[in-house]
Amino acid sequence: MNKPYIVDHSYEGIRIDRWIRNNLGNVPQGLIEKSLRAGKIKLNKKKTKSSTKLKVKDIINVYNLKFEEKIIQKKIKFKPSDEVIKENEDLIIDDNENFIVVNKDSGIAVQGGTKSKKNLIDIFSKSKIFENSKPYSVHRLDKDTSGVFIIAKNRDTAKLFTSLFRLRKIHKTYLAICYGELETNKGVLDQDLVRYEGSKKIIENSKTIFKVLDKNSNCSLLEMNPITGRKHQLRKQLSLIGHPIYGDDKYTFEKNLKTKNKELMLHSYKIKFIINNKKFTFKALLPNYFKKLIKTKRLKFLNL
Repeated sequence: MNKPYIVDHSYEGIRIDRWIRNNLGNVPQGLIEKSLRAGKIKLNKKKTKSSTKLKVKDIINVYNLKFEEKIIQKKIKFKPSDEVIKENEDLIIDDNENFIVVNKDSGIAVQGGTKSKKNLIDIFSKSKIFENSKPYSVHRLDKDTSGVFIIAKNRDTAKLFTSLFRLRKIHKTYLAICYGELETNKGVLDQDLVRYEGSKKIIENSKTIFKVLDKNSNCSLLEMNPITGRKHQLRKQLSLIGHPIYGDDKYTFEKNLKTKNKELMLHSYKIKFIINNKKFTFKALLPNYFKKLIKTKRLKFLNL
């Protein structure tokens, strides 16, 4: 059974696997790859790869309706209250005609998933700031990571930011508090990270420039500038060298550590880029819990 979908302007230049997840549901990458190879999902009635980028008026044909109904879970949009919308509007650092910059709270996702949960895109889609447009997510920030986050107001700006990120022309600075005292005060973390797409093992090289701002025998305060943009890059890298981030339940040796922290001590502190020869720099104030741990651990940070 063939069910056709026509690609509209908002998905121009987007990979077909991303379109599938956004429009059909949270399908595992391995299942997407398998369906494309088998011809169960075609582009303009032809087999295609998951990396193929879409054009306006392309037709995506889904031939296996049973697969669509049983395997795919549709994303449920979060319906924010006026209070939640106002709370997040108050976190805006900058608002212009093409994008906003937000100091994202820890514990809030950027986009929704298969379960109804609070996320920035659904919240701002109901904000008056986007009443004549729609919010576009242009980069990643983990749910538990706080700090600078950019949301585009139109498709063209979203495509521009995506291109700048891909060309590594957007420079991000993170602050992290990790367990233990780093031996070297600055350097480059250059490691191969492993992730999985279904049963497929993928190894990706990752690079991050780091600088120790202060440290003691218990912990270290780091400034980190990622060169590559791998998933959970900073968290994985610090864990691999034996210095997991405070509050990280996923990449840690928590059972061997005496103290635990509820919040992830990773903050997207600053972002810099140039558009049309104009320089942009945005900083996000540290959350109170981050400041508190700095003081509790007797670390020094000049911009506290």
